[in-house]
Amino acid sequence: MGMMKRMKDAREMMAAAPGIMQQAQEMQQQAQQMGAQAQQYAAAQQAAAQAQYAAAQGQFAQPGAAPTGPDFEPIAGVSLELFAAISKGVAAYNYDAAKLPEVAASKGVDPGSWDQASHGWNERIKANPAVAQRFNVLYRAA
Repeated sequence: MGMMKRMKDAREMMAAAPGIMQQAQEMQQQAQQMGAQAQQYAAAQQAAAQAQYAAAQGQFAQPGAAPTGPDFEPIAGVSLELFAAISKGVAAYNYDAAKLPEVAASKGVDPGSWDQASHGWNERIKANPAVAQRFNVLYRAA
């Protein structure tokens, strides 16, 4: 009786084999498609990152570049370029921050506007890496 049961089980397994093989092939195809999609996605992400890097290099590589956007708008009449020049100007006073209003005044910025601009630009520099990068370019060029 054991032999008959084994033969029956073997026959059932043989009958089920094509379906199991079909499922395995479908799963393999799905895995290949998912792998291909993942590679396409990764390539697209890499291309986007490279494009952003290239754009940033082009935008910030030269001090004359004029970035746009609300974070680059002047604060209290002080542009990022003027903020960088005033910040660099304090070097003549051994980086004494107390001299910043005096340097600002020498560039036509009143003390109230300087306080507002200084606070605002420092916040933007902390919050936006593009502003920080542009500031560094301008500071080095000043």
